[in-house]
Amino acid sequence: MHWLILGIAVFTEICWALSLKWAATAATWQASAVPIILSFVNMGLLALAMRGIPAGTAYAVWTGLGAVGVIIGGMIFFGDKVSGVQAAFMALIVIGVVGTKLFAQG
Repeated sequence: MHWLILGIAVFTEICWALSLKWAATAATWQASAVPIILSFVNMGLLALAMRGIPAGTAYAVWTGLGAVGVIIGGMIFFGDKVSGVQAAFMALIVIGVVGTKLFAQG
């Protein structure tokens, strides 16, 4: 169950980071409220996940998959460009996260 919560936290992390860029372009108070709300949800979910997953493992998975997700989301929603070398390093992050999960104690 803790891994599922961590997965949801990763998703909210990606939404939070992408909402920051959206809020900067929309420039309304409603758009500015979205990342604030998502940050509270995100931190709460991460804290819940850490009840059953070691903090370092949870944080490594959360930040790694969050970073890759934000890069992919930026490409999809904002037209951000990614080079082949960047994509290769993103793949290494995913490999590291998978290894972290496979060998996790919690």
